[in-house]
Amino acid sequence: MPDIKILTEGELRDLVPLDIAAVTCIEQGFTTLSGGKVVMPPIMSLPIHEHNGEVCVKSAYVPGIDSFAIKMSPGFFDNPKLGLPSTSGLLVLFSSTTGVLEALLLDNGYLTDVRTAAAGAVAARHLARKDATRACIIGAGVQARLQLKALTLVRKMTSAVIWARDSAKAEAAAVDLRYELGIDVSASADIATAVALADIVVTTTPSSTPLIQGDWVQPGQTIIAMGSDQEHKVELHPDCLARATLYVPDSQSQCALKGELRSALEAGVFPAARQFADLGDVTSGKAPGRQLDSDITIADLTGTGVQDTAIATLARQRAEAAGRGTSFTS
Repeated sequence: MPDIKILTEGELRDLVPLDIAAVTCIEQGFTTLSGGKVVMPPIMSLPIHEHNGEVCVKSAYVPGIDSFAIKMSPGFFDNPKLGLPSTSGLLVLFSSTTGVLEALLLDNGYLTDVRTAAAGAVAARHLARKDATRACIIGAGVQARLQLKALTLVRKMTSAVIWARDSAKAEAAAVDLRYELGIDVSASADIATAVALADIVVTTTPSSTPLIQGDWVQPGQTIIAMGSDQEHKVELHPDCLARATLYVPDSQSQCALKGELRSALEAGVFPAARQFADLGDVTSGKAPGRQLDSDITIADLTGTGVQDTAIATLARQRAEAAGRGTSFTS
């Protein structure tokens, strides 16, 4: 059997930073998904309510890519109280030709963080106004920080406001991001005003109750919602989707079960048979993105297996080119 490559989180952080190349990698994944030949099974979810936890397993076979990934991604949201990160996990890479195990990517959720942030940047690139400069980030965790950084890769952001239930965490994130990105970042206790004044709003929480109300949403805004990826989660009141000029799911079938679309369908905002263009249809040019500066656009991002295969393959290619990782024979 061929050698199996093991890559640690530290190596993967060196090899796959959140940069424009990562954004392009994920955009290409969405575009390929739109072609209809990707094999992407439904997400397998394992809820562990007793410990406020969940485990998601995602995968996709992408024609033209030599390998496919299977990702196991736990999220245990009380972990910060124990001094542990909320997310962890790993990716396993197999040969698309033989099914032979090729690599173990022990990333502790890092590659998921990168590909999730990159997806936000893809959505902003196609759905946000060209002159968008002000962001509102809902949440103050790792993904909140990465989402703002990702926005700066595709738009000339000059200011941002952070809102979180824990105001101390929002303040700390604002200080760190102001230093790292060199833009005006502040924390706010007034979520309604923070949302209303932003050009781009990104939601990054595991909330089970709506955080953003429909009457806060303003013409010209883009909302990128990515916290809702389970049946019990929701960050946007269904009225937000009712106000949207353009609603774009990453995968309509997934969003109807786990995304913001789920609660909108339950509320009767859209008929069950309504069809939407997925984000890959927009990135491929099959469907339009933002048309007018006054449009309200909403991206519903639940996370797709194609993103995991794309980012894992990029990591392995870079590791081979750089001679990184440890090999062993099974």
